[in-house]
Amino acid sequence: MSWIDGFVIAVPHANRAQFIEHARTFDSIFLEFGATRVMECWDEDVPDGKLTDFRRAVQAQADEAVVFSWVEWPDKATHDAGIEKFMQDPRMEAASACPFDGKRMIFGGFVPVVSLPG
Repeated sequence: MSWIDGFVIAVPHANRAQFIEHARTFDSIFLEFGATRVMECWDEDVPDGKLTDFRRAVQAQADEAVVFSWVEWPDKATHDAGIEKFMQDPRMEAASACPFDGKRMIFGGFVPVVSLPG
């Protein structure tokens, strides 16, 4: 059964190109270590909610976009091994040039319960 890592972050609009470059670098490492798909989605229509919403979840400011991302893995074992390799990879040193505030990122691991058309 596949495994999904999900992420929501706030990225300054001014850092969009830097974020895309950052994502291409790190997402290719996820694929190298066993992920089957990575999606990075820049907000286009993210409404304010009455009780909660994506913007509040990551404390996004007016000059920030909400980015919704996920990494798909074949299974949790592949995920665990891939993340361990990822965290030890010397390319992680570039993480210090992160184009967003990682302290406001929300993330988690998920097991799909419905997958269409698959």
